[in-house]
Amino acid sequence: MNLNSIHNVYFVGIGGIGMSAIARYFVSLGKNVAGYDKTPSQITDDLSDLGVQIHFDDDIKNIPISFLNTEKTLVIFTPAIPKNHSELIYFKENNFNILKRAQVLGMISKNTFCLAVAGTHGKTTTSAILGHIMTRVNATSFLGGISENYNSNLFLGEDKICVVEADEFDRSFLQLYPNIACVTSMDADHLDIYKEASALEESFVAFSQQVSETLIVAKGLPLKGLTYAINETADYQAYNLKIASGKYIFDVKTPVSEIKNIEFHLPGKHNVMNALAALAMADSYGISLEEIKQSLANFKGVKRRFTYKIKTNDFVLIDDYAHHPTEISAVQNAIREMYPTEKVLVVFQPHLFSRTQDFVDDFASALSKFDEVLLLNIYPARELPIPGVTGEWLLGKINNSHKKMTQKETLLKDIQQSSAKVVAMLGAGDIGVMISEITSQLLKKNQHEV
Repeated sequence: MNLNSIHNVYFVGIGGIGMSAIARYFVSLGKNVAGYDKTPSQITDDLSDLGVQIHFDDDIKNIPISFLNTEKTLVIFTPAIPKNHSELIYFKENNFNILKRAQVLGMISKNTFCLAVAGTHGKTTTSAILGHIMTRVNATSFLGGISENYNSNLFLGEDKICVVEADEFDRSFLQLYPNIACVTSMDADHLDIYKEASALEESFVAFSQQVSETLIVAKGLPLKGLTYAINETADYQAYNLKIASGKYIFDVKTPVSEIKNIEFHLPGKHNVMNALAALAMADSYGISLEEIKQSLANFKGVKRRFTYKIKTNDFVLIDDYAHHPTEISAVQNAIREMYPTEKVLVVFQPHLFSRTQDFVDDFASALSKFDEVLLLNIYPARELPIPGVTGEWLLGKINNSHKKMTQKETLLKDIQQSSAKVVAMLGAGDIGVMISEITSQLLKKNQHEV
């Protein structure tokens, strides 16, 4: 399919973070863009401001008439959309051109020099750092999060170089053929799709074999490529780490050179690893180490990735997308590093019944490390309930005497009743929407200032 011949692009699930980046891209090309999503959000509001027609009821009557032309309309959907979605069924029954998001990303990146970031954790932050560095050569970047520097998940440059987030969900990243790629991690996840951790690992191996020039991998992963690590022998090695004035300062050795006193403002050693992966990719492309150093120093982060919503001397509220035990532990470690003597309360909303079932003991272990735990009910996303898999079941496994179930209606009150100075709200469900109201109410009641 020639994307240039398409006049209309219709998105089923347009509010998704990856989908909306592609929607913005097609708007920039002058295409007519419309779509459906389940609920309104800041993302859909921003797309509407660009002239995109969006509705929130799954009904064929809501599809704009001009988009019902099978020859001129491309339909893009996300695998998160249920199979019984009436609009998607209509498009299939009437022989529209229908592609998954990953297939479109593959088509867009096919004729570019493509840098792809894969991994079960860290890929959004790493690709945002890399995209920020690669604006120096006018790359276009498609991200899975909103960059704080640009307030967007699309960095629009020229069509010669692109940075993409390579998503392992539904094996989507196998649609990509990158020139340079990195793999940040390969922890078991998405077992509702893969069933076995070994199948997930096989898909990463397959992805690595599609890289045409340079593969960069976190040291210890079972893949062949240039390695990166902190304080370990590797092709790219960060060392002399120290914290000063709330930021990291460290040195990096590359295969042929080294650079001193890199400054990086995101907390947590996992974010130093993300920065190191981005540095390695940009260095492999040919960006100078001095330019990379400058970009790392002014990188502001990604929304919902250790985002400070409130930060004062007497209270801190952190928002993070962490929805896997490894990610929760990374947030906890970062908080302990930044606030070693403070009491920490975690508010966690589990995402998916299947993920909760698959990793319940690991979730319990990660959450037990906080001083206090407030647990919300499981956010179902694309799934139906699994008998016995509940928030109460997870709560019972958490080894912490200061734990309780909470509800959306009582969450603010429960947070206010805690004496914790640091509160972290974690999860990939609608907790990301809740935190805006929580922040507003806490600022109003306690007169905290960000």
